[in-house]
Amino acid sequence: MAETEAALRTLAHNVRAARTRAGLSLDELGRRAKVSKGALVGLEKAQGNPNFATLVRLADTLGISVSALMEGPAEGRVRVVTADAVMPLWAGKKGSEARLMLTTSGPAPVEVWRWKLEPGEEYPSHPHQAGVVETVSVTAGQMVLVVDGTEYAMESGQTATFEGDTPHTYRGSGDQTCHLIMTVHIPPGPAATA
Repeated sequence: MAETEAALRTLAHNVRAARTRAGLSLDELGRRAKVSKGALVGLEKAQGNPNFATLVRLADTLGISVSALMEGPAEGRVRVVTADAVMPLWAGKKGSEARLMLTTSGPAPVEVWRWKLEPGEEYPSHPHQAGVVETVSVTAGQMVLVVDGTEYAMESGQTATFEGDTPHTYRGSGDQTCHLIMTVHIPPGPAATA
């Protein structure tokens, strides 16, 4: 329980700091991110339990990575993260999951994700801010990547990249669990005025 409370306090601090740096009021951030002002007030007070979609919308609107909202201060020059040290940010009903392993620092950060997709289970993602580029590398199994309504069958050893500012979905296919590494390349600076 103490770990969850500490994570909420870190999230609250990071959202407030990023909102202040971007020069946005609670009302304006809420409008741009499509999150209620009440939810934002609660979030900045380390209350509530924001879902993954809300975190993505806030990060996109603030022009930062999801993990920048969740991480404490850097601990050193090299950061090593194991999969079991990171809680899934999304879990499907059939056992699929997505874990945000880390985000690089700098003006154009890159998020590194580990995904597990069970056959027939999918995650539909809303469009990100303009300039976000995703890369998906299948390391085991098969999946279908859907970008702006077009399906792309992928299997182990294949990599795809696409602009993330359009609707996209990741769907497990075949008869085995699909494992993939996804990177999300975030453009520098805060998001443009919506």
